[in-house]
Parts: sequence; C-alpha cells; structure tokens
Amino acid sequence: MINAYTGTQVRAAEQPLLATGLGDVLMQRAAHGLAGAVVQELKSRGRRLSGARVVVLVGKGNNGGDGLFAAAFLAARGMRTTAVLTGDSAHPAGLAAFERAGGRVHRLTESAIPGLAAEAAAADVVIDAVLGTGAKGGLRGSAADLVQAVSDGIRSGLVVACDLPSGVDADTGEAAGPVLSADLTVTFGGAKAGLLADPGADHAGRVLVVPIGIEEHLPQPSLRRLEDAELAHLLPRPARRAQKYSRGVLGVVAGSEDYPGAAVLACRGALAAGVGMVRYLGPPAVADLVRQSCPEVVCSTGSVADNRVQAWLVGSGMGPQDHDQLTRARDAIASGLPVVADAGALPALPAMLAPHMVLTPHAGELASLFQRLGGGEDREAVEAGTLAAVRQAANRTGATVLLKGATTLVAAPWGETFSQADGTPWLATAGSGDVLAGVIGALLAQAGPDVGRFSEVGIAAEGRWAAIAALGAALHGRAGLAASEAVTGGPITAGGVANAIPEIWGKVSMLSKYGAWKRNSHSQPLR
Repeated sequence: MINAYTGTQVRAAEQPLLATGLGDVLMQRAAHGLAGAVVQELKSRGRRLSGARVVVLVGKGNNGGDGLFAAAFLAARGMRTTAVLTGDSAHPAGLAAFERAGGRVHRLTESAIPGLAAEAAAADVVIDAVLGTGAKGGLRGSAADLVQAVSDGIRSGLVVACDLPSGVDADTGEAAGPVLSADLTVTFGGAKAGLLADPGADHAGRVLVVPIGIEEHLPQPSLRRLEDAELAHLLPRPARRAQKYSRGVLGVVAGSEDYPGAAVLACRGALAAGVGMVRYLGPPAVADLVRQSCPEVVCSTGSVADNRVQAWLVGSGMGPQDHDQLTRARDAIASGLPVVADAGALPALPAMLAPHMVLTPHAGELASLFQRLGGGEDREAVEAGTLAAVRQAANRTGATVLLKGATTLVAAPWGETFSQADGTPWLATAGSGDVLAGVIGALLAQAGPDVGRFSEVGIAAEGRWAAIAALGAALHGRAGLAASEAVTGGPITAGGVANAIPEIWGKVSMLSKYGAWKRNSHSQPLR
C-alpha cells in the first residue's frame, strides 16, 4: 500500500523533530536521499557520473536548501554543478556547502534567462528545488519565465523534482503556471497526495519516497494506492463448496438499440471478473446479441424485483430516450443492493445515495452531474482538480465515486480516497468503461458480508466499497496494459481488455503476502 499525505500532514510530522533541534538532520537526510537517487538514475541509464553536468534551480526556502546540499554531494562525486538562485536569498548553510564543494552560482535576472535556460536544457541533470510543500499559487515572475524556457528547451537531460515539481499543489495535485515535468520525483518522509492525482501526476514522473525519520509521526493518510499484496488479498476466491449462486449474481441493465455493444462488453467484463452468474435485463434485440456473444449470460424478463441478484450494474450504453431501461435502472438503484452506475444512469440518479452505490463518471460526466446538482463546474475545472472534484462528488451525493482517467480516483463520502494508475493510455478506447463497470459490478456481487479481508489490510469496513472500486480499476488497468504488451505495446480494444482479465487475476492472486487467503493474518492495520 502506498500511503500519501498532504503537505500540512508532513510538516506537522516534522514538528516533533524540529522542536528537538533536528531540523538540520532532516535536511541532510533528504539531500542525501535526493543525491543518491540522482546517482542511481544516471547509472540505470548508462550515464557517466564524473563530469556530468548538473543544474539545480534553487528557491529561497528549505526546498532550495535540500537541492543545494544534494548538489554539494553530487559535486563530491565529480559532477560539475551549477545553482541558479531564483529568489533574492537562499538557504545560507546549503549555499555555503554548495560553494565549498566547488559549485558555481548564478543569480537569476531577466536578462540572464536565455543563457541560464540554455545551460539547464543542455545539462545531464536538472534538479527542480524551487517550491516546496507549503507553496501555493505556482511560480511567478522571472522564476516562471526560466522554468518555461527550460521546459521548452530540454531534450534528453534527466529532470528530478525535489519533493514535488514546483507549481504542483502537494495536497490536491492542481498545477499552477509553468511546471517543469520531472522524470523522477524524490519526495521525503511520505508520498504527497498531489503526486498521485492528476494533473500533478502528469508532471511527477516516477515517484521515489525517501524516509527521513518522521514516518512514525505521520497520521492517517490522505490518499492510498493499492499495490500487489493488497490487490491479491482483496480478490474474492470461491470456497471449496461454492456454487454459482453463492459466488454472486450480478444483474445488468445496460445497452440500447443505439449502443447494444455496451451491454455485451459490460457482461464480458463481469464474466471475466469471477462472478457466479450474470442476469441481463434489456431490449429483446440487445438480449439476442448478448446471448450470441456471451452464452453464459442469463437473459431474463420481468422487472428488477423479479430477478434475484446480489448487485446491479446500470447505465452503460443508455441514453435519455431509453425510458424502459431507465425505469429498470431506477428500480435497481432503489433496491438497496450494491450498484455500479455508469454513463447513461448518472442523469437519472436521485439526489442522495449511499456508499454502496458506485458511480463511474469520466470528467465530462462528472461535470454534468455537478451541474445537475446545482454546481457550476465544467469539464475543464474537473480535469484541473481531479482530487477535489471526486471528493466533492462523493460528499454531495453520498455515493462512492470513481473518476476515470489516466489516474483513476475513488472517493468515499466520509473521505477515504484511493488512487490507481495501473493502465496504459491505450485504454482510452470505446467500450473500455463498459468493461470496467462490469468488473466492478462483479466484485460488488461477490463482496458478501465478510469484511475481514479489508480490515486485515488496514481498510475500515465502511471503506470497503471504495476499496472494491479501486480493486476493479487496478484489475482493469493491468488487463489493458497486458493486452497492449501482447501486441508489443500497440493499441487494444475493449474486448481485448476483457479477455486479459482472467490471466491478470491469476497473476495478482499469486502475489499475496498475507498467508494465501488465510483469515488468521497477523498483518498490522495501516496508521
């Protein structure tokens, strides 16, 4: 599990050590970790260390001090180091250490920007140490102009962000002004929530967490990401004497005469994700296509109340003119059972929902939902602040909300939030969301009353609906990546994603460190 924190949480965790006079020690640990990460990254790329050119962009605060001390360490390894001071001052001890190590210092002026930007763009390594976790509002003035020029000119050099890329909000991931996108972000004490949410994740590159001794003082994380061990532990597994009904039955209300394929893809996603049975309700022509494509699916008649299931999937491939399907969707939502509501069902939702309702909008659909609820957010606003948007949606609806994207975010109405980025850009293809809805629906149908496997990985019982949605997003993302890798990194179809899910499920299930599905786990809950 990756735990991520707000900048405020991390700074509060530093206070006990700062109060005992260990501030310099924390900075040295951070700088040493940053320098070590630069060395390892250069080695992994087959780059030389001796003589490598390093330019560090330095702010006037502690973030700049971290960068200066790190550059001093790199100078001691034989690298040629240059510091560009973007403010009217710099961390005194860090600057002194940098100069003692033989580093060159330039003070930023407007007239010097072209030359300094060219030097940085041509360097082997650029370290962004301008703004830290407490900064708000992004870069301004000459510093903004310099970063924009470096960003425009850099080609093959390694860009490393110190704690987080300057201009990215540590708490929300919102990005202000020009941001120098990093290949690697070396962050201290704990991952910052803004690095695991778009658009911050667009700029962070690979994120490396360096422990600095504050970890025991960190509170409950602001954001979590499920990794191999948690995914494996949370996957449902049939008991020895299971039968199709005990393994869960998913009801599917999806598809229309205009979009019949959505029903097929939703059913395929569900079948691939381990559910015991899928029952389909919809127009006869769509039901015929489902039968032909997925003979395992039982195409039922009658009302929602006439069909016994453990969870419902509603909305995929439905429009406002599909009155019968929308009636079925409303009945499913009113049933009290867990429901995943996708696409066409979102406009038909009641004002207040419950946490076992999982909404799966993309940014445009979430903006439309906000507008229906009386908000003014448009798609651009949602995409500019995905973490704030998904949390706001969960709070305003009372439902669990999964916001689809390059980084998929899941928020529960009481604040539990997950971030998953397991996929590939090739997942941006028609029908991919229908498969995802099917996967999540299948997992909801298999959830049952047992919450033990969630508590064993530190997830509270009330957080299980968000965790199930995050699990579905992770499986879907990994299946998309596997489907693409099967064609040497090429494009994929939604059907290909569904086909890859069982193999991914099998691989993930082998990775558990929690005793191969035993319920006598001795693992400790997360802080």
